[in-house]
Amino acid sequence: MVSFSPSTCPIFEFPPQEEWSALCQRPSLETSTELQHRVEEIMQRVARGGDQALIECTQEIDGLTLSTQQESTKNIETLKQRVGQPEIDEALRHSIDTAIHTIHTFHKAQATTPTVVETAPGVHCRLETRPIQRVGLYIPGGSAPLFSSLIMLGVPATLAGCESIVVCSPPQPNGKVHPWIEAVAHRLGLSQVFPLGGAQAIAAMTFGTESVPKVDKIFGPGNRFVTEAKGQAQRHGVAIDMPAGASELMILADGEAHAAFVAADALSQAEHGPDSQILIVTDGVNKATQIREEVQEQLATLPRHDIALKALEHSKIVVLNTSDIAAFTNSYAPEHLIINMTGADDIAAQIQHAGSIFLGAWSPESAGDYASGTNHTLPTHGYARAYSGVTLSSFQKTVTIQHLTRQGVQSIGPAVVEMARAEGLDAHARAMEQRLNALEDSSDG
Repeated sequence: MVSFSPSTCPIFEFPPQEEWSALCQRPSLETSTELQHRVEEIMQRVARGGDQALIECTQEIDGLTLSTQQESTKNIETLKQRVGQPEIDEALRHSIDTAIHTIHTFHKAQATTPTVVETAPGVHCRLETRPIQRVGLYIPGGSAPLFSSLIMLGVPATLAGCESIVVCSPPQPNGKVHPWIEAVAHRLGLSQVFPLGGAQAIAAMTFGTESVPKVDKIFGPGNRFVTEAKGQAQRHGVAIDMPAGASELMILADGEAHAAFVAADALSQAEHGPDSQILIVTDGVNKATQIREEVQEQLATLPRHDIALKALEHSKIVVLNTSDIAAFTNSYAPEHLIINMTGADDIAAQIQHAGSIFLGAWSPESAGDYASGTNHTLPTHGYARAYSGVTLSSFQKTVTIQHLTRQGVQSIGPAVVEMARAEGLDAHARAMEQRLNALEDSSDG
């Protein structure tokens, strides 16, 4: 077992503002040319070869053999897995149902009604939502099969009314998706489930194959091959949920915070992966020392000790004056933010950039990861400055509708003509002038 060294999760005491940028640095997201070319090769191979390319890539990359199944209704061979109700622990089944209920409740409440406005006399404008027709959900299934991600993505996709929901998850040694993922798919009524992982899965959803339907938008986390493939999918007209980076957590803890809680929260993030990052911000040196000692003590008994330790090697504890904490937090723009401080609501009101915020001592990040009702698919790597986490609207698009009456043409027509002519677009102007002239002729008559 690797030891906890002095450089692991070091403490920085009252750093000046000019040092904040360096303290907020994340592990590099740089992708190699070799990775780009390898993923591009897989993407093009699947685009050309369809199902056969998927079978070959899975054999070569994962060392597993995919088998086709007879689709009785169409009398064709397909890679789609027949989704049943696998035997899983009753306590886990109940927990899954609890999570589905809370996530369904929160996301259903996000539904909006059409916006209807008369912007000028006779000019009626509406904003309406439409579901994205075809969506793809990538669900990791390697060392930790993330069936919770299928709940987080599958629930809002079904609520939004998406017509086609395709699920891809890496095959297990038996050539099928993990039974927990299958159980969630069955519970949500998702039947288009494919035992496909990595860049080849993203390629299948990008281009479509004989078995895998093409989608309009791809959601879900993954390794660097999946991340690169999602980036390349955009060049082929397929949207993605958001740019991806390593998972991260910032914890704000004052002198009243329970050090054991803070340490447990930090380790819950660190065990995600060796490239995860945690920033703990507190207002006292003694509290920082207590937290670091507690992290070391709890780490010793953590099953994923070595993974968490690697994450802690590029994590930090920062001591700041209370008046600087909100500004430092906005500089980092964390994916997850726990505010374990007195007056947490007041501090949250000062936070402009965060994917999801957890208020108070009794709100661990793991609540949002599984069952509070909010979504755990969130912007990382500082993208919280411009991106939001997944919501119901992520599976929808908006359409604007306008209806002009005769009065509407009279209201805005002259302005449209004047502006179009100023921009040198005479055909634009004439399209409105035709109507203005017709109104004038009818009034003359």
